[in-house]
Amino acid sequence: MSADSPTLALTRELISRRSLTPDDAGCCALIGERLARLGFQLEWLDREGVTNLWATLGPGSPLMILAGHTDVVPTGPLERWSSDPFQPQVRDGLLYGRGAADMKSGLAAMVCAVERLLGETPLKGSLAFLITSDEEGMARHGTKYVAEVLRARGIRPDYAIVGEASSHLRLGDRIVVGRRGSLGCNLRVHGRQGHVAYPHKADNPIHRLAPVLAELVATEWDRGNASFPPTSLQISNVHAGTGANNVNPAEADVVFNFRYCTESTAESLKARVHAVLDRHLPRYEADWWHTGEPFLTRQGRLIEAAQAAIGEITGLRAEQFTGGGTSDARFIAPLDTEVVEIGPINDSIHKIDEHVSVEDLETLSRIYQNILARLLGTHR
Repeated sequence: MSADSPTLALTRELISRRSLTPDDAGCCALIGERLARLGFQLEWLDREGVTNLWATLGPGSPLMILAGHTDVVPTGPLERWSSDPFQPQVRDGLLYGRGAADMKSGLAAMVCAVERLLGETPLKGSLAFLITSDEEGMARHGTKYVAEVLRARGIRPDYAIVGEASSHLRLGDRIVVGRRGSLGCNLRVHGRQGHVAYPHKADNPIHRLAPVLAELVATEWDRGNASFPPTSLQISNVHAGTGANNVNPAEADVVFNFRYCTESTAESLKARVHAVLDRHLPRYEADWWHTGEPFLTRQGRLIEAAQAAIGEITGLRAEQFTGGGTSDARFIAPLDTEVVEIGPINDSIHKIDEHVSVEDLETLSRIYQNILARLLGTHR
């Protein structure tokens, strides 16, 4: 593919903007300028320092949303990168830079797909872009907020494609049709500080915490179902101690997280955890945080169009996948919207030397265009 291909050029421009979450660094303005030239109406729904672009074209139904984020995660040690992460470079057929796969290439491919589509045929329905700079961070004032605005306005999108890096080994071998919910807890266990030589005069919270963690880790929360693996609990942080080796601490802190399927609910998991805590701990504090319910897009027109488009362009039969982490799709799905995630190979996301295949950029853009043509009535 030539170095001046539209999708590669736009991806380069986006990567060169240092948009560390929640800073958009002008990415949405760049995209907005191009969409405005196509006739899109731009609305800025910024909130709490987060940039949110809601751009719409055309009346009527169906309404398709193309969604994504411009913010990226920190680079990590710059000396470990082969080149400056914000000066995109092509080497051996790969485009390197922070956000190359997650997910500036997906946004660029969407924009270029729409530019080609509108240059060839009119829409039968309406099209919107929902772009935020708050996906890699707290994810409170981005897509979540815009979805609340849409709900308040009575807007119910029919379809949405999120351009997250969803492919596994080859572009188009997977489409994400659902995600597990995420529920976390910051647990603090209270004890009484004292000298290790006099344990009867102290109350060691680490000792009290140990059987709790053992029971939680050994618990089968559910068995999953045909669409999702079983709910899992992972302990990510444990901290206690004063730094001295002869002092029992007064407190012990632990952080754990559930990735849960549709067989469980946040409330049922909380109740089961508290039953364990109450059995073992006389004094504790549990601070829960919930970042998304599980969702599943059932077989319908969007999945059919996506698989047909991928098959036509790549020859692959895309696997329907529900694993991995969370994404902004979890905020769009509750609008009663069919949602899928389709994007580049995800092997390098959040890593040093993040990259995307140059050849895949235009292929991905053609997949998006094909899906849009099928669902907006212009495919032949």
